[in-house]
Order: sequence, then structure tokens, then C-alpha cells
Amino acid sequence: MFVGRESELNALNKLYHRNSFQFTVIYGRRRVGKTTLINEFCKGKKTVYFVAVESTAKENLELLSRQILTALAPGAPRNPFGSFREAIEYVFEQARDERVIFALDEYPYLAGSDRAVSSILQAAVDQYHSDSRLFLILCGSSMSFMENQVLGYKSPLYGRRSSQLKLLPFDFFDCARMFPGFEPEDKIVLYGITGGIPEYASRVDDTRSVRENARELFFDPSGRLFEEPSNLLKQELRMPQTYNGVITAIASGSSRLSEIATKTGIETSQCSNMLDTLTSLSLVRKDIPVTAQNSKKTIYILEDHMFRFWHRFVLPNISRITAGLGDTVCDDVFGERLNTYTGYVFEECAKQYMWRLPARNAAPFPFQRIGRWWGTNRKERRQEEIDFIACSDTAAIFGECKWRGETVGEDTLNELVRKSTLLPQFGEKYYMLFAKSGFTQALRKRVSKDEHTRLVTLPEMFEA
Repeated sequence: MFVGRESELNALNKLYHRNSFQFTVIYGRRRVGKTTLINEFCKGKKTVYFVAVESTAKENLELLSRQILTALAPGAPRNPFGSFREAIEYVFEQARDERVIFALDEYPYLAGSDRAVSSILQAAVDQYHSDSRLFLILCGSSMSFMENQVLGYKSPLYGRRSSQLKLLPFDFFDCARMFPGFEPEDKIVLYGITGGIPEYASRVDDTRSVRENARELFFDPSGRLFEEPSNLLKQELRMPQTYNGVITAIASGSSRLSEIATKTGIETSQCSNMLDTLTSLSLVRKDIPVTAQNSKKTIYILEDHMFRFWHRFVLPNISRITAGLGDTVCDDVFGERLNTYTGYVFEECAKQYMWRLPARNAAPFPFQRIGRWWGTNRKERRQEEIDFIACSDTAAIFGECKWRGETVGEDTLNELVRKSTLLPQFGEKYYMLFAKSGFTQALRKRVSKDEHTRLVTLPEMFEA
């Protein structure tokens, strides 16, 4: 079943119907759904689809030749082409008279087997693009390779692409569509466990409970995600153990550069470079208060929910799980600890909900940014936090998210209004409360007469 990626699929089809040469680069982390998107796009279209292997140039050329001849010359002998140049030029020649998709998946493996491949493609694009109907796709999971060796200005292919698509994990709306058999609360938890990665979400069995799925995926040595973060780091980085330590430090509560460096025992400058690398991989995110003008208050948080879940609950218990105590570990997690973990996930879901309001003309004003806020209450001499603020230069929506078992009452709104006085630069103020378990009748009655305050229940979030 093809779920999500409608905008990316529409973008590819729009380019395809131009019937002229197109060159699209598709990249993103592993398991994010690149191959699924390409296969969906290629349905019913003449396609040479090749998945490169981490092997020699000879083997890749033989496999590529087989795919080319099967698609474009089904009755011809299957002898390999003499070189990559000959194979690539053959495809470009065939596409002079008809529309052909030429998709090279796992392109870093192909380019790694023969460093001349990118230059060969560049020469073919330069020679044939004016009278070619080829739709060339280069796809890869190595983020650093695709951004530097394909999209970077030092690449032979620089400036040749027509478009590029960086595939990100699903937001919680699209991820929830993969869990049709679950209640809204369970869908949020599953989003926080799988991180919105389509391949991980596809492993969830809707005939089992959330706990049973987590037990099978994470808390069993044979589970699909038991070693996944470690394996991904090994594929992407040269010092995976050291990076693992940085991620663990963040997952355990260290958020500032100095704290992370101290926790890991890594020099500050080296730690800063490692954090930049993890940020480029979309595993870590730099965060500053949404109203801040500089980075003096920068903190680091884990962008990837699955990594956050794994480092919080799996990694510290590897030995116990390996010893056959996965059920015990899972029972320890599924309680208040998981509620605390999911509270942050719920905040992220609320921000995604907010970004959908302008498209529905449901926002009270056109805000430009959304983010957390934290700062000093000078009068009380203490730190204050607000879950999120959606704001323009003069107006703001202050948001509070409650992932707890009891209904939310007036005290929560009063506290949010009080915190909003700490930001007097916003002359126009609105308030939104999100609650897993709903709101008290007293709060509902009060808000019914207040056009500047809105309450959002969990089921309502899925209606955006």
C-alpha cells in the first residue's frame, strides 16, 4: 500500500509530463521510502531501474547491462556493455525517440565502484540533454555523498539537475495513516517509537497492542529495530561508537555543547563538529528560543524519535535484553516512563498540527515561525518555558500540551496566560491548549466566550 509522499509523487509526474530531459536527485536517510516512491512513480512507464551493489565495477556493469537490455531490448543477447560509458550512452540514445526513465538507485555504491561514473553521466547529460526525452533519477541513502558528491559544487554533476527531493520522515498525520487499526493515543505513541520512518511503521502489526509491537521490534535480540541505530551509524560515519556516545548524552538530558562535551569526554571543538555532522544527518537538531535573535542559547535535541526511544530505553538495557529479560524491560518502559517520553512527541505533533492551520484558513493571523521558548523570569529569578509559540513580529499563539491521564482545567490556561506576559513584544495574543484526556467543563465554559483561546483534543488533531 502506497501511503504519503503525494506531493513528491505529483512533482515527479509533473516533470515527467513535460516530455523533455529531466534530471532529478532523490535522497534521504535509509528506510525513509525513496525506493517505494520511485517504484510508484515508474508504474506503467518505460523504465530502466537499477539498484547498485557495494561491489566491484565489473559486477555493477554486468547488473546494469542486464537491466538496460531487459527494459529496452528484450530480445537482444544479454552480453554486458563494454564500459559504463557505452551503457549510459545507449540509454540516452534510446530516449531520443521515446520517454524513458533511467533510475540509478543506491548511486553512491555505483560511483564508489568506478569514480569515473559521475563524469561519464555529466558528459552524457551535456551531449544529449537538448534532444533527449530521458528522465534520469539518481537516488542514494548516504546523505553526505549525495549532498557533496552529487549536489555539491565540486561534483561533475553540479548544475545539471532539474530538481531534487530530500525525503524526510513522515509527519504524524501520514504516519498515522499506516496504523488504521489503532486509537489516536496509540498512533501518537507509535509515531514516537518509529520516528515516522515508513519502513519501521510498516512493521507494526495492527492485530497486536502497542506494547506487543514494541516488545517484538526493540526488546528482542532478533527484533527488527534492536540494533538499527547502531547499524545506521556504522553505514554513515567513521567513528560510530563516539557518535553513539554523543547521541546517548543528548538522550539522557545533556543539551548544551559544554554539557555534551563533558558527558562524553570529547574536546569541545571536536564535539561541535560531531554535532554538526549529526545535524546534517537529521538525527540532531539545533534549537534556540523562537524569539531569539542569536545562538547564545543554543541547545541540541534529538530530531529522530526512533533514535531517541532506542537510546533512552534500549541501549541502557542491551545486556538485560540479550539475557532474555526483554519482557521485564518492556514492562519497565510501558508506564510513566513512556508517558514522560511521549509528552515531548505530543508537543512535536502539536507543532505539525499548527503548520496545517494556515492552509485551511484556520489560523488567527499569518504566523511565520513556530518553536519552543525558554528564558529568565527576571522578577521571580527563575527559568520559564512555553511548549511552543507560533508568531509573527507583533502577534503570537502561545501553546501548551498536556499528555496526561486527567482532564486539563483552568489552572493550565491561567499559567499559560501568566507566562505570556513575559513576552510583551506581542501586542496580539492567542492561546491554544492540547490535551490527551480532554478538558474540564469549567474550562470549556470559560473558553466558549473567549475568541482568543482554543482547546484541541487528541481526536481533533487528526482532523487537520
